[in-house]
Amino acid sequence: MCGGVYFEHEERDVRVYFPNPGARLPVRRRKGGVGLLPWGRRPQQAGQLPLGGWARLEAIYAGRWDRWFPVPVKLVLKSFMEPDIEGHARWYDLTRGQWIQGLVAREGSERRVYVVVVEPELAEAVHARWPRILSG
Repeated sequence: MCGGVYFEHEERDVRVYFPNPGARLPVRRRKGGVGLLPWGRRPQQAGQLPLGGWARLEAIYAGRWDRWFPVPVKLVLKSFMEPDIEGHARWYDLTRGQWIQGLVAREGSERRVYVVVVEPELAEAVHARWPRILSG
């Protein structure tokens, strides 16, 4: 489900984990450049957007995110951390040209980004969910 990320922003390496209420993700802007947006919402945080930091792809296709005007975005990351089914953290590098799909949701002036996740394709997968990795 992508519990942590590693990226470069303004010539600094940044490593952040979802439980941190100040966690932000790097979002590629349509007109160029990268901006940081709050990563999801935690129970103690004010707001109206969904709790958590992830959006299941099947829920997006089913229209469950429509009321928050979802916009697909590219998350520009070097690597991400995914806990396996035993709870051990594993880091995975992205290669040049790859990105993780994100979803920007909004409610009034509140905007947050969520990592789009899918079910692993392999039956022997060691993760319950996996970030949607795209390239091109």
